[in-house]
Amino acid sequence: MLKIYNSLAREKQDFVPRETGKVSMYVCGMTVYDFCHLGHARVMVVFDMVYRWLTQMGYQVKYVRNITDIDDKIIQRANENGETIQVLTERFIQAMNEDSDALGILRPSIEPKATQHIDGMIEMISTLIEKGHAYHAANGDVFYSVNSFAGYGKLSGKSLEDLRAGERVEVDNSKRDAMDFVLWKSAKPNEPAWDSPWGRGRPGWHIECSVMSACHLGQHFDIHGGGQDLQFPHHENEIAQSEGAHDCTFVNYWMHNGFVRVDNEKMSKSLGNFFTIREVLKQYDAEVVRFFILRAHYRSPLNYSDAHLDDAKLALTRLYTALRDVPANANIANDSLYYQRFMEAMQDDFNTPEAIAVLFDLANQLNKTKSPVLAGELKAMAGILGLLQRDAQQFLQAGEQNAGQNEQIQAKIEARAQAKRDKNFALADSIRAELLAQGIILEDSAQGTTWRRA
Repeated sequence: MLKIYNSLAREKQDFVPRETGKVSMYVCGMTVYDFCHLGHARVMVVFDMVYRWLTQMGYQVKYVRNITDIDDKIIQRANENGETIQVLTERFIQAMNEDSDALGILRPSIEPKATQHIDGMIEMISTLIEKGHAYHAANGDVFYSVNSFAGYGKLSGKSLEDLRAGERVEVDNSKRDAMDFVLWKSAKPNEPAWDSPWGRGRPGWHIECSVMSACHLGQHFDIHGGGQDLQFPHHENEIAQSEGAHDCTFVNYWMHNGFVRVDNEKMSKSLGNFFTIREVLKQYDAEVVRFFILRAHYRSPLNYSDAHLDDAKLALTRLYTALRDVPANANIANDSLYYQRFMEAMQDDFNTPEAIAVLFDLANQLNKTKSPVLAGELKAMAGILGLLQRDAQQFLQAGEQNAGQNEQIQAKIEARAQAKRDKNFALADSIRAELLAQGIILEDSAQGTTWRRA
């Protein structure tokens, strides 16, 4: 039986879907005002893996991943760019889909946009006011009253007192309690607005997921996923909204993937240490990036560095090398001991590191036997994770070509360093200019010179 670590229960639990043979899953998607970074890639790859495995196990999966196409950051960026919100968001939705496709991510069953569900948000907010969970404040906003919901804090495992002490909450005299959060924002100049019983305005961020999940999956569904950073306050607020409005359990299993870290700090735009998917894909093959993400357990921190991606590239190359020149019968034998081990790993809270270890054991045996049956098993099992579906020879040749190009770049960097030591700055500048003309940007630091593609 599949076991899932439930963030709400803080333990692994047997997965029992609400409806036999069917799974309903909602994952918080992207806010589309900029290119997706590697943290977004992890969310997409992790829940694509979950989607694929549930499907492999015979479930009919309805997978909903929303798109936030209205919020403060979107409005600010559109105003800065002098363009409409729709033009901005559609451009970055297209970019998100291009990045997602490159990483081999299957499209969700439904990708609803927040702006398509404004009426539903107004309806839910009205219900929350009627039930005493929300109030229309003097400043025109509508707030959720956290004191009205007895279960507030159950996902984060903290009481309201703990949360008040631990959170830096902006003082707002319109709120009854500092922890109350906004459901509806009154209209402001140069912002989009919709008519509502509380005047023209727009929804807060948290309400959109409660409404879109209920619309497409029902008031009570199986799995809700997202990044660890959303556990509080976003997912905590979703529970308060949904259970407050519907008087029933919202979600049975909460799943959260771990942070992507750079130098042991969370990757984030505020720290300036984030890398867009596009930047990473200029230097590394998309399948290498997917493999790098899946090689770590989804709940563990994922440490980003060129060294780790280089190691992932070498490891994936080993798997493709085992498949080279061996015809593959793309099936898994019913009595395959490799598949039994693979399945046991995946059924244990989607333990992809252990599942990938099985692929390497199988590849080692394939190197010895050159068996088409084993080759077929390797491709089929890896395919469940979205890996090893390309022609092995083409992948290896592309890798060799890229490796040769990288060696040439490194040689130029070393020649430039020598020129600087020789105080031949004209030569050093000409080498930098030559590489820049090829789309290679050099970045000097106290630790040395690194490069990236423009």
